[in-house]
Order: sequence, then C-alpha cells, then structure tokens
Amino acid sequence: MILIILVTAGLCVETAKDIMARVAENQDRSQSLRSAYVYHQNVLVRLKRTNGKLAREEMRDYTVAPTADGSQRKLLTVAGKYEKSGKVIEFSGEGFRRKHVDIDGDIAEDLARDFGAGERTHDGVDNEMFPLTAKAQLRYDFEFTGTENYQGREVYHVKFTDHEKEWAGEALIDAKEYQPLMVTSHFVFGIPLLVKTMLGTDVEHVGFKVTYQKFEDGVWFPVTYGGELKIRAVFFYARTIAMGVVNSGFERSNVQSKVEYDVSSGR
Repeated sequence: MILIILVTAGLCVETAKDIMARVAENQDRSQSLRSAYVYHQNVLVRLKRTNGKLAREEMRDYTVAPTADGSQRKLLTVAGKYEKSGKVIEFSGEGFRRKHVDIDGDIAEDLARDFGAGERTHDGVDNEMFPLTAKAQLRYDFEFTGTENYQGREVYHVKFTDHEKEWAGEALIDAKEYQPLMVTSHFVFGIPLLVKTMLGTDVEHVGFKVTYQKFEDGVWFPVTYGGELKIRAVFFYARTIAMGVVNSGFERSNVQSKVEYDVSSGR
C-alpha cells in the first residue's frame, strides 16, 4: 500500500520513501558539514541488578575531532561507582576492577569505550540502527503515518522496518528542512527459545533513541543518543543496562565560533 501525504503548499504529493530520500540527501550533506566541528562528548553506562540496585556505573568525557573519513575521540576523564553492602563506592581512572573476575567492570568499560564512537562517522551514531543515510535506507521499508507538532515544529511521522524484520522504529522528520528531530529504533528479532533454554541466555527490550538539533543552516547534530537492554546469561547473571551520550560544546575546528546545547533538557 502506497501512503501519500499532501503538502498544502503547492499540493505536492510525496511518499514515505520520498521523504526519507530527501532526509538521506541532507544527511550526506550534514555529515560533510559536521566534519568541521570539534565537540565534547559525555558517555554514561549504568548496570543494575534485578533488585534495582546499582551494579556498576561508568562515565567518560571525551573531546571529538574530525578526521579525513570520520572522527576521533580523545579520552579526558573516567569516573564511576558501584554498590556494595548498601554502600556506594566511587572510583576514577580506566581499568578499575573491584575483583579479579569482574563481569560488570568488563561490560561497563567495553560499552563506555565503544558506545558513541562511530569512527567512520562524524557524529558517533550507528547508521545501521537508524536508516537516515542512503546506504542504510536500502535495508528498510517505510510507512508514513501522519503529521504532528514536535517542539514547535511541524514534522512527518514515519515508521520503518528492516527487510529481515530484525529492527523497527519511527522517525520524526522536520517537514520544512527534511532533517530528523528524533529517531527511535528497537530490536524485534528474539533469541531462539532453544538457545535461551540450553545456554540460559536472553536479551530483551533492546532499544535506542537519538535526537537532533539545528545549529546552523544545514548543520544538524545528534545531541543525545541512548539505549537500554536487559540481559540474562548463563543462568546466574542478569542486568538491566542503560547507555547514554550527550554531545555539547560544538566549535568549528578552524574558527573560534562556538554553539551551545542545553544538556539539562536533552538527557
């Protein structure tokens, strides 16, 4: 079924695929423009036990600078904490382990190091989960579901599902500039029951969200990027894991102009 929208100015007829194609063009352009910026990135990873108590939390601060074909992060600080016998214990520095075998420490550090890295992009967002670029869109089907108002802007609401039925989500697209304002994506392909039974392994509620903000003409940056999942492995280990990235302090690498993002309203 082909869903259409009527844009009253000129009665232009567009499909969901048309809308996303224009988004892809702008994303390709934005990727190039974003390569001129240096910015600050804060990464937070939090692991909680099934009783809701904190197992491990790690926060990292980076500066992100463009390279010829992507971006490179420089680690500034690492701080974290965990709960033991009802007491929250803080630590700092990379590689901290509370015991010789520290599963929480290994997972938190790996996620904090990798989440938001995206070395082959200028913004750290995984394009495979969010079908915004022309290449990523080849794997997805789109459905237009209507228009609405989001933060004072008229937006198109588009749903998407990949061809393998593994990832699905929805996007709010600025109706004037064809740029994404918010995109959510979740994993819909479950682990086979046999694997769950034999290995005691299950991953559920895998979902991610990214929000964008306009800073200059044609320059839209992802300002928040986060996700959550629940994992149970080998029968004895179960955690709810939340990951979040806040990008701020955007500055052109070749001039002294700077644009700010209000972090308090983003995460």
